[in-house]
Amino acid sequence: MTMTTTVKFELPEILHLDEHAIKMNLAVHLYQTHQCNIGQAAEIAGLSKKAFIKTMGAYGGTMLADYTVEDLNRDIEIVRNRF
Repeated sequence: MTMTTTVKFELPEILHLDEHAIKMNLAVHLYQTHQCNIGQAAEIAGLSKKAFIKTMGAYGGTMLADYTVEDLNRDIEIVRNRF
C-alpha cells in the first residue's frame, strides 16, 4: 500500500492554475530532478504513464533530459550494427 501525504495551500488566482496544472508541474519537477520515477510522477499527476509522458512536454518536461551526445552516438552505432 502506498502512503500518501495531503498538502493544502492557497495560490493567487492570478496564476490561473487549476488542480491538474499544479499536479503536473509538481510531478514534472520531481521527475526531472530525479526525486521520483516516471510511474510515481504519473501517479502524482493522476494519469497513466503513457498519458503523463505524452503530456509532460506541455509542462517543460522531457524523457530525454539525461540523454547525452554519447548516448546518441552509442544508439546510432547499435542501429548501424544491426543493418
